Amino acid sequence: MRRPALPQWAGTLAAKAALFITVMCCALAALLGVLVHVQVTDQTVGQARELALDRLADATEAYEAGDPLFPGSGIDPPGLPASLRALAVGGDRGTVVAEHRGRPVMWAAGPVDHGRTIAVHVDYAQQARTIEALDSAILWSSALAIGATLLVGAFAVTRVTRRLHATAQVARRISGGDLDARVDDPRTRDPDRPQDEVAAVAAALDSMASSLQSKLLAEQRFTADVAHELRTPLTGLHAAAELLPPGRPTELVRDRVAALRTLTEDLLEISRLDTGRERLDVDSEELGALAERVVRASGTRTEVVVVRDARVETDRRRLERVLGNLVANAHRHGRGPVVVTVDGPSVTVRDHGDGYPEYLVAHGPQRFRTEGGAKGHGLGLTIAVGQAEVLGARLTFANAADGGAVARLTLPVEAPAVDGG
Repeated sequence: MRRPALPQWAGTLAAKAALFITVMCCALAALLGVLVHVQVTDQTVGQARELALDRLADATEAYEAGDPLFPGSGIDPPGLPASLRALAVGGDRGTVVAEHRGRPVMWAAGPVDHGRTIAVHVDYAQQARTIEALDSAILWSSALAIGATLLVGAFAVTRVTRRLHATAQVARRISGGDLDARVDDPRTRDPDRPQDEVAAVAAALDSMASSLQSKLLAEQRFTADVAHELRTPLTGLHAAAELLPPGRPTELVRDRVAALRTLTEDLLEISRLDTGRERLDVDSEELGALAERVVRASGTRTEVVVVRDARVETDRRRLERVLGNLVANAHRHGRGPVVVTVDGPSVTVRDHGDGYPEYLVAHGPQRFRTEGGAKGHGLGLTIAVGQAEVLGARLTFANAADGGAVARLTLPVEAPAVDGG
């Protein structure tokens, strides 16, 4: 059974903390209010009861001595509560608070001769007003205390959540490729300063980003160095292969040399993309015609469907590189028919093979990684993603519901910025 979905605010730390503080303050205020109310009420009622019983004793002495009763006392007076009258008839004394002539009074009654009842009443209005004022003061002070505590608690929690949000934002920037992003929490700068849990998380994130950046830079330098070092011997090897006599062995050597040169050029292109200093040569291009040129240049049987043509401001050479790699990958790793669809600023390349691997759909292409016995080095899609980023475009990978891999390139409506450096 699925749990009901909670509203979005219910999952935030600030909302949970505010709710917890409010509930605890209300519970504490209610407990203290009840204790104070009970204590003061018992004390007030006790004093009124003692006064009423003292007057009842005086009235009883006066009645037994044959003296006239003082005002507020009498034999079987009207208005005496029935429960207190029954108690007195039974031979006991008692008190009770009740209304008499529209005013609260404290009744005290006891037995006299012939089954009659002697009773007195003491005004209880002042005590009732005191208790009512006390209850009102408890309510107002409790509300004020709850509000002040909630504000202070919200301020304290907001400071923590703001730091957590900043840490999460930096983590998202790092996952998006900005390895220079750092939290740089002030509490982590001084090692002698006590650090809380948020500062510890921020320090760990900064350390992880620095380590990741160092490893990635080392990998990029290694890739660039290897590609540059291979260029010179490959040039000599290519020249030597051209001097070999015609024949099948010569064709195999030239084919392998060409493949190695292509790999080296791909590595150099990746190293240039890694530096982030690529320059754009922006011009106005029609996507439909450009897709047709890419397909013709690929020499493959690829269908081009123009649903809605569009003219975009982009770098033609880089866009042709992206589409060419996508078409080549569709033919190399998928099955026909391969269809290139132009729909406005979006270009989709689809094959009808087994689809992309799960890791590629979830995390994007990874260099030198292929699965399922596929041939290649996994660089074509990596280059396509890098060139798409330079163009300011968005390249996504998915699998069609009825089978086949789908790569969708969405170009920006506005022209990408040209790096003049």
